[in-house]
Amino acid sequence: MSFLHNLTCRRCFGRAVATTLVAAPLMAIAGRKAGAADKKLAPVPGGPTSLRSDVLDTAASALQARKPIDAMSEYLNGFHFYADDLGRQVEANHFCTHLGEGFHQCVIYEANQKNARLIGVEYIVSEAIFRTLPEEEKKLWHSHHYEVKSGMLVAPGVPDMGEHAFMADLVTTYGKTWHTWQIDRDHDLPLGIPQLMMGFTRDGQVSQSSLDDRDRRFDISTLSEKKNRADIPTPQIVPGANAWQGGTTPQLQLVEMPVRNLTL
Repeated sequence: MSFLHNLTCRRCFGRAVATTLVAAPLMAIAGRKAGAADKKLAPVPGGPTSLRSDVLDTAASALQARKPIDAMSEYLNGFHFYADDLGRQVEANHFCTHLGEGFHQCVIYEANQKNARLIGVEYIVSEAIFRTLPEEEKKLWHSHHYEVKSGMLVAPGVPDMGEHAFMADLVTTYGKTWHTWQIDRDHDLPLGIPQLMMGFTRDGQVSQSSLDDRDRRFDISTLSEKKNRADIPTPQIVPGANAWQGGTTPQLQLVEMPVRNLTL
């Protein structure tokens, strides 16, 4: 995991000239693109930002420290589906912080664009950590084995060698994902409550048209990604993950609750 961290972390580039010198020709040889063709994103209510807002935002950006944001060193593109509805699928752009050898935390956007909407969060843990979780907790988590082996999950802009090393680590991990904005239904505002999301586990589940559209915009090939990872061993999935495959799954519902300590 440290290879990708050193390759993508802005601070690490400043500290490690050698890594920069190596990464540049590798990028050129591999031909991978860090960005993607912009998607057409729905605007949010309120209209475009004013000149006054732009000035204030620019000033804040120049003056304020944003240490949690600066610590984000990995960018992943993939797909999620709502835990209780395989037909509701959403493209997910993850921006992750490597907090510990077995733990990542990610914020998820609909696209890698300035005006993209924040749609959720994901926590990623190692197999060793996942095994320690209570059985009821494991039902909230999904494995990453298929997302990696199928080529569906990609690290845009990272040369093939670096991405392969990262995916070899990621294939044995587990994620818990909550989407806070149901953009497939509510384009204007993040209505309702967070929803549990899951990851795909076999061929034929993800929308091929969505996958093809992603590949076109990023100028990549999921099939080529799959072939490049053929040598990565497929792990045995720890029982308890991917609970949705049994036909039922946890999901949040909105209920009225009495307020405690109201007199304090």
